[in-house]
Amino acid sequence: MQLIDGNQIAGQIFEDLKISTARLLAEKNIVPHIVVLRVGNDPASVSYVKRKEKAAAEIGFRSTIKVLPETATQSELEALIDIYNADPAVHGILIQSPLPLGIDETAIFNRVVPEKDVDGFSTVNVGKLVQELPDAMVPCTPAGIMELLRRTGTQIKGAHAVVVGRSQIVGKAIANLLVAHDASATVTICHSATKDMAAITRTADILIVAIGKPHFVRADMVKAGAVVIDVGINRVPDASKKNGFRLVGDVDFDNVAPLCERITPVPGGVGPMTVAMLMKNTFKAATRLA
Repeated sequence: MQLIDGNQIAGQIFEDLKISTARLLAEKNIVPHIVVLRVGNDPASVSYVKRKEKAAAEIGFRSTIKVLPETATQSELEALIDIYNADPAVHGILIQSPLPLGIDETAIFNRVVPEKDVDGFSTVNVGKLVQELPDAMVPCTPAGIMELLRRTGTQIKGAHAVVVGRSQIVGKAIANLLVAHDASATVTICHSATKDMAAITRTADILIVAIGKPHFVRADMVKAGAVVIDVGINRVPDASKKNGFRLVGDVDFDNVAPLCERITPVPGGVGPMTVAMLMKNTFKAATRLA
């Protein structure tokens, strides 16, 4: 069993981006600039935004963090997005989700102009992804999963990939990336209405789990020699920890790992790659808007 080290691979991407960013500054006097908009003070969102800010600084990007109160309205958030859409010095705009009740997330994602939509959540970029257009901004977590598979030498072409979960952000997007011509896997998507899911997941050469339920995938759901990518990040009570909880994935790691050819840990697997691909999308946007 090989552990897929997301921190190490993300670190390699960061190093490449540092070099490219220094070159962009020297040759065109451009510093990639990402704006992150957060509404409210959800603890997880605060942590995620700090991580993105730190990554941007490490690479040499400029970052602007704008925090609106929990009471902010749809129109207030849209007006702020419009300001950054029109600012040529801003290359990427990210809306930290979840947004408070009463704000239409889809409308907000679509308010960001597609060329600055570094999260890849807008209808335009989703459509470009499905059509396999090269200028698509690919959602960061699915893009990171593809990097993990490719950089570990996983055979994708002709493989049977099973995706557990059908969210717009992960499940549907990674299915489209896997079935695209440059990957050419055969893809099955499982979800809450799937009958005898274990019978399907046991046929997977590549199993990607993004269902948001701790330890959902057990050893009897995985075939020997599979490559397992665990997207889940779940808090479970743990009295031995100072904060009273620990993070686990959607896969029962201890029992599944011995069966696998490769598997991602939680934390330290997919998570770091999501941030790395956000930075890569921001650099891509900066070079296109130059």
